[in-house]
Formats: sequence, structure tokens, C-alpha cells
Amino acid sequence: MINKEFHVSRRRFLASTGLFAAASTLPSWFVRECEAQQASAPVREDLRIGLVGCGGQGTGDARNASRYGKVVAVCDVDASHVANAQKTFPGAAGYSDFRTLLERKDVDVVICGTVDHWHTLVAMAAMKAGKDIYCEKPMTLTIDEGKHLVEVQKQTGRILQVGTQQRSERYFRLAVDLVRNNRIGTLKEVNVWLPAGLRDGPFKTSAVPEGFDYDFWQGQCPAVPYVKERTHFSFRYWWDYSGGTMTDWGAHHNDIALWALNMDDSGPISAEGKSLIDMIPGGYTAASQYDLKYTYANGVIHTCHSTTASAWHGGVIDKDRQQHGIKFVGTDGWIWVTRGLIDASDRQLLTDKLPDSAPRVYVSNNHMGNFIDCVKTRQQPICPVGVGHRSASMSHLGVLAVRLGRKLNWDPVKEQFVNDPEATRYIKRDMRAPYDYSMI
Repeated sequence: MINKEFHVSRRRFLASTGLFAAASTLPSWFVRECEAQQASAPVREDLRIGLVGCGGQGTGDARNASRYGKVVAVCDVDASHVANAQKTFPGAAGYSDFRTLLERKDVDVVICGTVDHWHTLVAMAAMKAGKDIYCEKPMTLTIDEGKHLVEVQKQTGRILQVGTQQRSERYFRLAVDLVRNNRIGTLKEVNVWLPAGLRDGPFKTSAVPEGFDYDFWQGQCPAVPYVKERTHFSFRYWWDYSGGTMTDWGAHHNDIALWALNMDDSGPISAEGKSLIDMIPGGYTAASQYDLKYTYANGVIHTCHSTTASAWHGGVIDKDRQQHGIKFVGTDGWIWVTRGLIDASDRQLLTDKLPDSAPRVYVSNNHMGNFIDCVKTRQQPICPVGVGHRSASMSHLGVLAVRLGRKLNWDPVKEQFVNDPEATRYIKRDMRAPYDYSMI
């Protein structure tokens, strides 16, 4: 239970002192630029949408997409989720097996909002069925899965947008443009803070709820007795199904780090990590608190730390465990960015307009709108499969470094560990039959 006394966020503190507006407001030149770039995604009244994974995130994504079309089919292995989704999207047909939904000729695009360990198979099957897909992050469960997805997208030519929506948020784009254009001088460090994960247990087994196909839900992962805390929202705190907050929030903030480093098709050359607290036997397995250091070939150091539990909910900032976000440190200053907030060592680093000749990154002001627009134009979206693969791979590297508690050397060109047979075994996992590539 989070102590509500800690719910005094940095944002709220700044607001109470009158400093919030200065710290969070985007510079006027950039606001004007964004207004000039703003464009609505095309209205596609005939776009027919299928939703696979009807939990909160998936339903939210589908509701967002429904502005551009109609949700005609929903699918989940939990019958209660299907029923709730059908109330949200009246007239939508309900399914328990995504393959049946994909057989429908009247589904143009698919929203994949499943648990992490189902993202790859659903996305591959959708593309093979001729559907474009918006896939929640992290795109994969393993590095090897990303390689398969990249290949299938290349073969099919389908549009795949990964749900790392921070690439379509102005604060992050401004920070990335400024860092890439050396506004803080030569980049030396990237410091990322991620929310701490849950640490609880031990948990008891119980009967599988009626209407929930638990075996299908487990999919490729090892079959284990039903534990309520393994499923739905808290799946992300188990190594079997995810990577804790390293893949949950790391897929967002570390993705922005790669973007600023201009390494969307590359990555670090090493990762060194450790867990900071022992997990409770019989409870969640993914490390709840950790420290991690990535090193890049250009010498940039990228640290990744978990916050305190209070900071996860916007808690008090202290010098050790800060609010989650990203700090870029260069020879001439620093820039801090998180959702709805950008700050700098000198405000002038933000307020001075970039020259018209300055190179700029891909502009998207609406992540789902960008996906829908690319469905029409057949241009690549702001977070295509290759970017999703590299961002997920970086998170997987971090997870493995923390699990093994040591330094891992990585070749981002060959996408393999350097002289490390133990780590190499984790690039892919055995997939439990029949929930493997043969099912699609």
C-alpha cells in the first residue's frame, strides 16, 4: 500500500511555489511550430478494427482508434473482458481465439493489447493475414522474437506501429531535437529513472475463474498452477511473462534515449546491472528495485535506476530516487524530460529557437493518428517494427544483466552476446506447444 502522504509530487510542489509553469511550459517558438505542424489523421469511416486483448490498455487503444473507424470484433481469453468490450463497442462480435478473428475479411487493422508474451504471435499472425497492426509495448518477450517480427513485416509489407506513444508527445520530441543538435554540447550521459516494481507474496494458488482460458493465457510460457496475481495487470512483475518495470516503463524511457542517441537501428555494447532487493519467495519474481548501466560505442554512459515506490506515484523527489523520467547530460548543461514536464540547467537552452537549418526528427503529434495515417499512405510510422525491436532488445538486455547480476558484452550489429554462452541462452526461450510459431 502506498502511503498517501507521499502523493506530493514534484509537479505539485513546483505548482505551489509558482515554479511549475516555468519548468513545464514548452517554449513559445516550439509551441508555434507544433501548431503549424498539427494535422488531423484522415477520417476513415470505413476502417474496420479488430481488438485482441480487451483489458484496460487494449480497450483504451481501440477506443482511440475508433475515432477513425468502427470496432467490429473483439477477442480475449477472459470471457468477462470480451463482455465488457462488447458493451464499450456495441455490435462488435466476440471471440476467444485471435486466429478466428483474423479470419474475418472485414477486419482491416488490429489492435494488440494482450499481455507481453502474446504480442509477437498475435502481431505475426495479423500481418500474415493481411492486417495492419498497432501493437502495445514492449513489442516482444525475447530478442529473438523481434528478429522474427522484423522479417515477417518485411515479407508482408504490413504497417506495424508499436505503442511507445512518447515518440508522439511534444516534450520528448523537443528534448530529442535539442540533444541531437548539441544544445547541451557533447552528450556524455543519459540518466533514466523507472518506476519501482511490486514486491509482494507469497501468493496462494486457487481455482481458475469461470470463463478464463488460463492455459491459452499462459501460451508459450511454462504451465504453472493458477495464481491470481500472475494474470491481468500484475503479469508484468513475473519473469515468465515480462521483465518488470524494466520492460514496462523501460520500453518508453529507454526508447527515447535511443532516439536521442540516433541509434534506432543499433544499441549499447554492454549492460551491467544488479537487483537492489531480494524478492519474496513465492511472490513476484521480476526485480522491483535495480541499478543498470549501459555503455555505447561512442562512449556515452546510460544509467537506469528504479525509483522509490512513492516516486512511482509521483512521490517526493530525493537525491537518490527521483521521479521517473530522462536526464540528458552534456558538456554544456542538462535537459530533464518526463510526461508533461521539461526542464534544463539553464532555461535558455529551451527558449532559444533552433535554426531553421537544424535537422529534425520525425514529427507525430498523435500516435494512433500517425498509425491510421500510415495505413492510408503506406509510409512507415514513427515507431515501426525495427525501432520497436531495438527498444525492446535494449530492455531485454537490461533485464538479463539484472537477473545475472553482472556485465554483459553485446554486439549490436550481429545482435549477439560476445563470448558469453550463458547469456546467449536467453536470446530466445523454448515455446510451450502448441503455443509456438506453428500455431500461426
